[in-house]
Amino acid sequence: MQNNFEQFGFRPVMTEVTEDLNFRKPTEIQQRVIPAILKGKSVIGQSHTGSGKTHAYLLPLFNQLDESRREVQVVITAPTRELATQIHEEVKKIIDFADKKQIWTSKLLVGGTDKQKAIEKLKVPPHVVVGTPGRILDMVKEDALSIYTTETFVIDEADLMLDLGFINDVDQLLVRAHRDVQLLVFSATIPQRLEHFFRKYLENPLHVKIDDALSPETMEHRLIPLKHRSEAEIIMEISKTIQPYLAIIFTNGKDLADDLAASLQQKGLDVGIIHGGLKPRERKRVLKEIQDLRYQYIVATDLASRGIDIKGVSHVINAQLPKEEDFYIHRVGRTARAGMEGTAISLYQDSDIKLIDKLEQKGLAFTYYDIRNGEWKEAKAWNERGLRTKTVSDADTEAWKKVRKTKKVKPGYKKKMKKQQENIKRQILKKQNKRK
Repeated sequence: MQNNFEQFGFRPVMTEVTEDLNFRKPTEIQQRVIPAILKGKSVIGQSHTGSGKTHAYLLPLFNQLDESRREVQVVITAPTRELATQIHEEVKKIIDFADKKQIWTSKLLVGGTDKQKAIEKLKVPPHVVVGTPGRILDMVKEDALSIYTTETFVIDEADLMLDLGFINDVDQLLVRAHRDVQLLVFSATIPQRLEHFFRKYLENPLHVKIDDALSPETMEHRLIPLKHRSEAEIIMEISKTIQPYLAIIFTNGKDLADDLAASLQQKGLDVGIIHGGLKPRERKRVLKEIQDLRYQYIVATDLASRGIDIKGVSHVINAQLPKEEDFYIHRVGRTARAGMEGTAISLYQDSDIKLIDKLEQKGLAFTYYDIRNGEWKEAKAWNERGLRTKTVSDADTEAWKKVRKTKKVKPGYKKKMKKQQENIKRQILKKQNKRK
């Protein structure tokens, strides 16, 4: 089979690396950003988790690495230590596959590790530094690390960096880097506050936005009305009908995650829990238990939809739907990856209808169910009854627009106008029904 990565003109060692990684065809984000990165251009890449963006920057950056220079050439920042660790694992894999263990060097710098040991290890500067902005900044302030020689600075999951309050540390690092540094920013969304940040550091960057298909065809989206029941009650019913390899149950915030996990455990469901409020050691322990398949269910906040890569997710359950469409996409994006099938089940109430409507308008197909006594029952869509009402009210408005207004007001004019409006409305509805 042809290796389509050859089109980029990589050095032979990097073409071999793509083969060892079992990469044959570049993903869309890789196709569009790799040529620009190889030319030294700054890039803003907008795409979702799982689109291949990590290798979209790692492959060209390793291709450009100058092994004769013993100084920092690449700095990669990520918002969570888990994400930084995962990126560093990919870095080590590339070094290993390239058979350059003694030549290409990298260091992982994250919080929760021994600071003094980190300082010792930095006595010989690594070619590549991967870490959280706070810990890298610590090392720079301690004079243990100089990033002035850095040719490329990567900000991964920039919007999450902003949400978690680390963008100021990134700012502090960029102030200490060379002003001509190549900046590679990857983000699922671009909030307005990030645009101000970009204007400060980026001149004419290539902006690549991948319009992600809302979800793979191998994915099913089910909606269940809450109807005065508790989330834990419904999730227990769901657990009687599914056999997940791994299911992530999303909540809107850490307090809700703690409450839901406690309720589910009380009802006999063994669940793990992941959110930003856990101590680093606790988070590490839970992630290790997840990798060891200790749990079938994990209760999590949106941190797990972006900041942590959990593999093998077969089901996503939204105990509460998020407030924004993007967050729904990120959550369900944890499943149906690499050609696997996936199911997203969301509990909804009246306040979620606006979001569901927006997602449906974007082309997402939901199926409506209820679940009782461990059995799925098809239910009516939230808007099934409302559709006719909406059609009628739209026809009402349209008909009033067409009613002839009289200049002279005579007795009974309101009655006449109303009759005229009713006739026009009937004609509009008749036409609409013919089209269906």
